[in-house]
Amino acid sequence: MPRADKPVPMSTAAARAIWLRAQRLDSEVPFGEGPQATAAAIEHLGYVQIDTIHVIERCHHHILWNRIPAYRRTDLHQAQSIDKSIFEYWTHALSYVPARDFRFFIPAMKLHRREGHRWFKEVKPADLAKVMRLLKKDGAMTIRDIEDDVLVEKVHPWASRKPSKRALQLAFYEGRVTISERNGMLKTYELMDRHFGWDKPPKPASARETAGYLLDRGLRAQGVVSLDSICHLDAPSKKAVRQSIEARIRRKELVAVAIDGAGKQEHWVQPETLEARANGASERVHILSPFDPLIIQRKRTQLIFGYEHFFEAYVPKEKRRYGYFALPVLVGDEIVAALDLKTDRQNGKVLLQKWNWVGATAKGPRKQLKRRIEEELHRFERFQLGG
Repeated sequence: MPRADKPVPMSTAAARAIWLRAQRLDSEVPFGEGPQATAAAIEHLGYVQIDTIHVIERCHHHILWNRIPAYRRTDLHQAQSIDKSIFEYWTHALSYVPARDFRFFIPAMKLHRREGHRWFKEVKPADLAKVMRLLKKDGAMTIRDIEDDVLVEKVHPWASRKPSKRALQLAFYEGRVTISERNGMLKTYELMDRHFGWDKPPKPASARETAGYLLDRGLRAQGVVSLDSICHLDAPSKKAVRQSIEARIRRKELVAVAIDGAGKQEHWVQPETLEARANGASERVHILSPFDPLIIQRKRTQLIFGYEHFFEAYVPKEKRRYGYFALPVLVGDEIVAALDLKTDRQNGKVLLQKWNWVGATAKGPRKQLKRRIEEELHRFERFQLGG
């Protein structure tokens, strides 16, 4: 890496302020309201992770709700299925992605077409041909619309026994089909070109363009970035992204910073980000999903917030520290608690399984802090129960 300039020292407090601003967690209504706000949030963040766990509201709705106070689940449906401003694909996990970024995912789709997908190597060409034929003939469909499958043995615990479902999933990763609608976790599949109304698909991005896209996405949503934070669970992209970073350093478009406690891990910011003055810590309270962009990169969260999150849904009960599905609580610029919550939909309430105080602030006076968190819990409960 070019090392003409010594990295600028940066406190973790400054890094927190930059990251919170980039995540739009320091503003009341950063994206406005309605389906346009949902699309705008996903465009800004770059992606919103999808997950099936339903102890509380699924994480894609939860992540958006934390940035759009008036968020409604129907807004996500409209953005995906009607406006078609977002689509689903794999980032570090299955995610909602801006439709404007589609071209950056075409190389991965083409790769899967050439080389297959390691999760779906057992899919037979006849099964893939069958689902493609049905889609072309009958239009969009769910797996429930295919009733003549002969069930097979699972090849791994989360695999389907339906050959047609495996074939649809492979067609999805190959970019032949897209998920045009979701009803809970039930997916409706549609031919990609027909869903978007394309005469021809967008032009695929080059490897260099894709590396620049990943860097831009990281800078926009993280503010201060490292190679690991840009390429989260995407080691193959690191070489090309590093080259993009080097080029921008030479053009004075990036500045190296040394965050307290980061050791040899390199971080960078844009000069205008470094020069901007923080307006002081927000006092907003956020009950975060464990899949929130602020939490999902555990080492980064620990470095910048001093909080080590434990995701214990798959840990034996007797070995859990925070609980089955603990949610970090952000107050201002500190994570002060982790609440293990569960939604009792039958009786219309959210159950508090366990309250864990964490961090330095939590060691001080807790009465007022607890009251503020409880106020946010009431809003959170209304969201969980559909209000």
